[in-house]
Amino acid sequence: MPTMKLINFEGEVVGSLELSDAVFGAPIHVPAMHQVVVAQLANARQGTASAKTRGEVNGGGRKPFRQKHTGRARAGSTRSPLWLKGGVAHGPKPRDYSQKVNRKVRQLAMRSALSLKATEDRMLILENGNLETPKTKAMLAFLGKIEATRKPLMVIDESNENIYRSAANIPGAKVIHVDSINVYDILNHEHLIMTAASAQKLQEVYGR
Repeated sequence: MPTMKLINFEGEVVGSLELSDAVFGAPIHVPAMHQVVVAQLANARQGTASAKTRGEVNGGGRKPFRQKHTGRARAGSTRSPLWLKGGVAHGPKPRDYSQKVNRKVRQLAMRSALSLKATEDRMLILENGNLETPKTKAMLAFLGKIEATRKPLMVIDESNENIYRSAANIPGAKVIHVDSINVYDILNHEHLIMTAASAQKLQEVYGR
């Protein structure tokens, strides 16, 4: 079983916590993580980009000049894609970019991402998520003591305005609720810091 350090908000190690092999010590499946991240980024796209075709641009109803004896290439409309202020050939149109990923693949990717952080020793367990006052200085001091100042991701089990506000002005830092945890955020951040209750909940959900 992976054993993680249990720390407090002073950055002191107060114990250790044994985690489930099924969730934090699982084999790392890179293709599953890749598929889930690609799908998540695709699902975040609005898909509202749109360009007008030659049939949608105003004007261009009459032939701009006669067919022959002008020395110019023949033209039938000023709204041709070849003309300035004309339509766009093969331009973007609103579309749905969302991708479907099977539940078992999503679970496999989540276990792989969590196990990757645990294997690389870039995951710490926070004793609790109780921060008395919202101070950026206190949060920076905490991250400095645990050597996790570069893009830390904090996962909490209960909404805590003090933690959110303390991390809001720290570049690269992010605080999310355990119910919102996702593979992209785990992989996109250098360090993963989660409360003991969050780790327990993840074991209950993904350890089945």
